[in-house]
Amino acid sequence: MKFLIDECLHTSLVTVAQTRGHECFHVNWLGLSGETDWDLMPRIVEGNFTFVTNNARDFRKLYAKEELHAGLVIIVPQVLPAQQREMFDTVLDELANSDELLNEIIEISVEEDALVITRYVLPEIE
Repeated sequence: MKFLIDECLHTSLVTVAQTRGHECFHVNWLGLSGETDWDLMPRIVEGNFTFVTNNARDFRKLYAKEELHAGLVIIVPQVLPAQQREMFDTVLDELANSDELLNEIIEISVEEDALVITRYVLPEIE
């Protein structure tokens, strides 16, 4: 898979993905830091990136408008980089048997000291 990490998350997440054999970039390294979410979205789609962010509210709305996308990973809480890495690594475990995350969203959160993954399709197919 090919990931793009949002500027709201630590750059060390790139190493987590690359260590697991994935192509991965950080928004800051592509000269996209400071871009608005809606200006970033075309680059995400054109690059066929699975986007990793903790900006759930804005990106759920943007992804709901996309007919076809390579997936979205949402790290729900604002946490320190070490916990971001742990949570992203857990998501990569979830994706280990998948070739893609086509039109799917994965959210990872912490509930009572346990990591919880929620996976769903967006946009919803009627």
